[in-house]
Amino acid sequence: MTSLAAPDATLYWLSRRTRNDQFLLYCFAESAREDAELRAEILDRCAAIPELRVRLYDDPTGLAYPMWTAAEPESAQILRHRLTGPCWPELLAALGRLAGTGVDATKYPWLLHIFRGIRDSPVSDQRVTVVVLQISHALVDGRGASRIARALFTEPALSTRGPLRAADEPASRAGGPEPLAGGAALSAATARIARLGPGARGTSLVRSLRAAALLPVGMARTLRRGIGAARARGELDALTAAGRVPPPGSGYPPGPLNGPVEVAGHAVRMLVCPADEFRVPGLSVTVVGLTAVSIAIERYLRDRGADVTRLGAQVPMALPPRPGVRNNYRSLGVDLGAGKCDPRRRAATIAAELAARRERARHPLLDAQDAVDAVVPPLLLRRDVRDYPIHAVPEQITGHTVVSSVNRGPADLTFGGAPVRFTGGFPALGAVMHLTHGIHGLGETVTLSLHADPAAVPDPDTYAGYLREAVREMSHAAG
Repeated sequence: MTSLAAPDATLYWLSRRTRNDQFLLYCFAESAREDAELRAEILDRCAAIPELRVRLYDDPTGLAYPMWTAAEPESAQILRHRLTGPCWPELLAALGRLAGTGVDATKYPWLLHIFRGIRDSPVSDQRVTVVVLQISHALVDGRGASRIARALFTEPALSTRGPLRAADEPASRAGGPEPLAGGAALSAATARIARLGPGARGTSLVRSLRAAALLPVGMARTLRRGIGAARARGELDALTAAGRVPPPGSGYPPGPLNGPVEVAGHAVRMLVCPADEFRVPGLSVTVVGLTAVSIAIERYLRDRGADVTRLGAQVPMALPPRPGVRNNYRSLGVDLGAGKCDPRRRAATIAAELAARRERARHPLLDAQDAVDAVVPPLLLRRDVRDYPIHAVPEQITGHTVVSSVNRGPADLTFGGAPVRFTGGFPALGAVMHLTHGIHGLGETVTLSLHADPAAVPDPDTYAGYLREAVREMSHAAG
């Protein structure tokens, strides 16, 4: 077993107050295989992925961090959904309902949802299969989840593939778990968990007593590192004033897309685009997507009578792996250049903003705060997460929407022998963010997804139309 690092435990404890699961969608051509065979094959693949062979044990005393323990994948984690009318609009409605759910990581840290025979999809196939991997954010970040999905949907070599099992047989393997395709840095530690026996939880009392004994030590370390972090902030401020480090984002007042009410519902939409539409010379796919989001939000809000003077987006940025930490990213506040009519000028502004925010976020002095978080006693961190007013909207926010961008690699994935067509994803909504976006590339497609609270965006199809037009404008601007 292994304890959760502070960032991962924070996400787990937050999941008990709000929904923060990750939803990775993959669309495949329709497979000719029967449901039982598909289920058995995918269960066999799950048993070969170390991250899918755990479940969380939360220390009931609150003195120690939760820990991952061994748990073989179960057939109950693979859910076949049958829609009354298996067409694309009904699938979107079902995905909206799904986006409002959350896994219990102490029972199942992940679920796999399968929708077969879907008609009228964005691709030319008469029918498609849509598979959604729902996974606890405490288990892995966006990059890690994409690696897991790639391992799950990569056809294994015939020489290493185990026999198919019936749907009700337990998953088991004679050998040890195989490493994740793409090489997840945390696989080795997770593999050690999977080899532990069922009595691993018996050590929880020892861990709790040890954590209680070390509480004064942890508080002293937190205080000492906190002093170091304050000194680092002072150095960073001095470098910023000297112009050697870009300044932090200025923040924004909340707008019509930001709280303060709780999320009333969930609606999702996807624009599946040829990758060429996002290939603009001198601009990254992320910048092109951010520019389209900027144009669409500004026009949508103005047409609803809102006064739009500034717009910002919260953009997760991947960080290098840290030992024992599964969530390695920082959220950047990126100005979206509202008011600039020329899409190329707006894109240039966004590209410069994103580069500046990334440069600052990568500065070593910011690691000092991470060092503080790493030694906070779990009792204190759990209390902070429990008492944090997540349903209160602050006077200044990082951005008005979230835009998460991940390249999920080549389109060489399969499900039941059927090839993949595209991928998508839906960043979680929260008390502040009632509209989020995903930009996900796979092979020669880029999918721009939106996840909206109908209370903030009552007409998601209209907003999706603004997004589609903005993508076309960016493509035309490229000449």
